[in-house]
Amino acid sequence: MDSLQDDAARVEALTGLSRFRREFYECLTLRADALFELADAVLCAGGPVVSLPELSLEAVHRRGHGAMYDALAQGHIAVSRLRMALAGLELPRGADRQLSIALDVTPWPRPDAECSPERLHCHRPCRCDGVRQTIPGWPYQVAAALGGGRSSWTGPLDAVRLGPEDDPTEVTATQIRDLRARLQRAGQWRPGDPPVLFVLDSGYDLVRLTWLLRDEPLRLLGRIRADRVMYAPAGKRRGTNPGRPPRHGAQFRLADPATHPAPVQESAGVHDRFGQVLARCWGRLHPKLDRRGSWADHEGELPLVEGTLVHLAIEHLPGNRAPSRYGCGTATPTPPRTTSTASGGSSFDGSISSTHSASSSRPSASPDPACAPPNRPTGGCG
Repeated sequence: MDSLQDDAARVEALTGLSRFRREFYECLTLRADALFELADAVLCAGGPVVSLPELSLEAVHRRGHGAMYDALAQGHIAVSRLRMALAGLELPRGADRQLSIALDVTPWPRPDAECSPERLHCHRPCRCDGVRQTIPGWPYQVAAALGGGRSSWTGPLDAVRLGPEDDPTEVTATQIRDLRARLQRAGQWRPGDPPVLFVLDSGYDLVRLTWLLRDEPLRLLGRIRADRVMYAPAGKRRGTNPGRPPRHGAQFRLADPATHPAPVQESAGVHDRFGQVLARCWGRLHPKLDRRGSWADHEGELPLVEGTLVHLAIEHLPGNRAPSRYGCGTATPTPPRTTSTASGGSSFDGSISSTHSASSSRPSASPDPACAPPNRPTGGCG
């Protein structure tokens, strides 16, 4: 019986793969055969792709390298149709059937292409000397579906290239809004289902994203700095004199435990990889916004974006490595980032991480000429 079940699962998986390959082929509207074989060659390559002619040597690539260059120069992909095909695939879900999607910026290194249009200065560990954390290249913001358990497999759903004139927060809000709409059209999300969870790293303006997506049925999970200051809801105005009621309540300084009231909820346990784990959360906290930066042109009174803040403390990292010691109120030379989640409807929720995370791959201004070109990148040829 187990053998029959395994065979059935294998047949079902192959059927799904065959269906997607057919849909992908139909998305190739020009030079379809050559582009399709090129995609197969990339997947079947035994290591990093460092040379386009080498791909033509793969067994699945039955054309010469001239046809490959012609396909890259003259071929065309119906990107919108491909996005819908990806949204229609079977996606991993949580125990409550919730979809979890991660967004982050991944650079395509282009250190040698000095005349490349719209090349930016991307944050990435540079291999030229191991010190500088940037490299000239093209930043792409990728959205991928996350599965449960300990697996590095993800399901790419979308990719958007960031340009020098783009507002990263506006681009992210548009990408999230469009992706959620595609998931609904593909039947992946229906009214009554849990809101789609979007996971973000530090570097994203989580508060503004929450405000821009306030009407969408989704939640945002992001990372915020450990030195942020939040405020409780404003209480009743004290005294009998007339005047404007207060907008902000007591301060909640993330780095000062003396300002932390009793948590709304607390949970402790033991994890086989992180040891003792303690999670605490506080509800209805909001930051104080100023009319500068992205909020400078906001019309009317600045909004109050409330949500839940969660502090997560762990005993050790995998391999018994010591985490960056951060507790609510423990100062460190380089404060670790904090994690916060946000949901639509002008609210955000989140957690403070007790460990450092890799720096966000947010793009910055023009490339730094002092950064010497490293070894040939694995994703491109220039």
